[in-house]
Amino acid sequence: MSALFLAASFACGGSAPPPAAPAGPAVDPATAGSVTAMVTFEGAVPAPAMMRLEGDPKCVSENGAAERADESLIVGENQALHNVFVYVKDGLGAFGFPVPTEPVVLDQDKCRYTPRVLGVRVGQPLSIRNSDPLLHNVRANPTINQPFNMSTPLEGVSFTRTFATREVMVPFKCDVHAWMTAYVGALDHPYFGTTAPDGKVVLGNLPPGTYTIEAWHETLGTRTQQVTIAAKESKDVAVTFAR
Repeated sequence: MSALFLAASFACGGSAPPPAAPAGPAVDPATAGSVTAMVTFEGAVPAPAMMRLEGDPKCVSENGAAERADESLIVGENQALHNVFVYVKDGLGAFGFPVPTEPVVLDQDKCRYTPRVLGVRVGQPLSIRNSDPLLHNVRANPTINQPFNMSTPLEGVSFTRTFATREVMVPFKCDVHAWMTAYVGALDHPYFGTTAPDGKVVLGNLPPGTYTIEAWHETLGTRTQQVTIAAKESKDVAVTFAR
């Protein structure tokens, strides 16, 4: 029995057909500007909890240790906050944006989802793969889109899903390894990104206008700001989270 068939046989739910790209005018790059969000954490950074991995000896082997720090709150140099999803919440009007055909990849590597926080377009393929030599399970629990539950029992197994409707955010879990968590934002436009260790996200090729920018973090909630950019203008936005 092939690995592909094994993975498919565990499906609980399906993938909705990708929608057509929304009709509307294209953004004129000659007048487009950008917004750069800098996201930071305010206050003392709490020590991360340690997650025990002994429940699966293969995870211990893959990580070279029996425990790993919880990654739900990662603060870097200068209080930069990692894994914050930043996107244009509203203000884009009637513009149309072609849907990419290149898949976004969510990997299962060393018993963690990577990246932990990511975005994908509505109708764009999301490829979920297993890079570990052990069994994983992928459970997506959206509140708007169709949920799914798939096993990836072997290294190299992958499957693809699409989201039919905008939703921020869709939580992913592994039923085999309770500490494995990821979050996927499904957007009907291309203006989104996840903060790197430097805490920055650049939303480029943005048409002139007034926008609500939202920053989402899995444990700290959301922050919103309004920003107006003129033709060819670039603006910086500072976003601060605190406990």
